[in-house]
Amino acid sequence: MTAYKPPCDISREQAWELLNQYNKDPFHLQHALTVEGVMKWFANELGYGGETEFWGNAGLLHDIDFEMYPDQHCLKAPELLRSGGASDALIHAVCSHGYGLTVDIKPEHEMEKVLYAVDELTGLIWAVAIIRPSKSVQDLEVKSVKKKYKSPNFAAGCSREVIEKGAAMLGWDLDTLIEKTILAMRSLPQEN
Repeated sequence: MTAYKPPCDISREQAWELLNQYNKDPFHLQHALTVEGVMKWFANELGYGGETEFWGNAGLLHDIDFEMYPDQHCLKAPELLRSGGASDALIHAVCSHGYGLTVDIKPEHEMEKVLYAVDELTGLIWAVAIIRPSKSVQDLEVKSVKKKYKSPNFAAGCSREVIEKGAAMLGWDLDTLIEKTILAMRSLPQEN
């Protein structure tokens, strides 16, 4: 595997500070933290353990421009990220999650494909989890997510098309992507 982490990039602390310059809504910040944690889990799971901070930063910053500039999502991000010292590789990764939606920047590295696939899926999984008696992903199974997945009105803002394209980019079936993402979300600190 080729290394993807650039030699000079921003730290996790710098990424968090940068995110907070443009995001104040607790929902957006929690989503960023969720995707960060999921990305770190996938980095380790897929053999990129030396790149977990970079993968995490891509997850943390993926929606940096969404709260303040929703009509310019993934278009305003390069400017905001550059102002915080982000590398071109990190900027490409962040912007590629809007591929086919707002930008033509295709996910190339496995990390970018994971980010593309899990961004929407984490939202859907969380929506399924919070309606369960436990309100947790700890006892959530793939079949429960698949049942709600088939209902287009449930978590309607989570694009099934993007999730499926992401799975295809990774060469995984939908069940595999859902199962791995549930496992990744189980590894995160639980909110009460």
